[in-house]
Amino acid sequence: MKKICNMKKGFTLIELLVVIAILAILATVIVVIINPGELLKQARDTSRISDLAALNSAIALYLSDVATPAIGTVANCTASLSPVPDGWGSCTVVTSTAVSGAGWVPINFTTISSGSPLARLPIDPVNSATYAYAYKSVLANLTYELDAKMESTKYSSVTTGVMRNEADGGDDVNYYEIGNKLDF
Repeated sequence: MKKICNMKKGFTLIELLVVIAILAILATVIVVIINPGELLKQARDTSRISDLAALNSAIALYLSDVATPAIGTVANCTASLSPVPDGWGSCTVVTSTAVSGAGWVPINFTTISSGSPLARLPIDPVNSATYAYAYKSVLANLTYELDAKMESTKYSSVTTGVMRNEADGGDDVNYYEIGNKLDF
């Protein structure tokens, strides 16, 4: 006669715990290597650079298209939030994103012959007391500067980031500066 062996097949509790521990260690290593927080900061910084480039292009178009351009009052400084970011001195805070001259950039883009290239003025992805956009201008010689503070290690590095003077041409290593006069 044959003997019937009634052994159950499966995993022991110890084996399951070992597999779970290995998976937890691998997940932790992957999260540390990928660093999702830094990737989000880099994405916001890329958005900042893109926003200011689009705004800079719109202002350049405005200056070349409009017969008597008005880019704001002498030494005008506006920011897209309240309170004004640290280190920006006395800025007039305007939270509007209107492109009709009532926004935080006091230029009426609707007077461009082909219409405004922007649907609305961009706002910083974080828009806080630390991260915001600023606009400074001098009407007399039609000069302006757009500023933003970067938050990721990649973009804010003083030696390799976009805020260093060699990268953006500006005079302040604490801000990314773009425009036609970068020494306000």
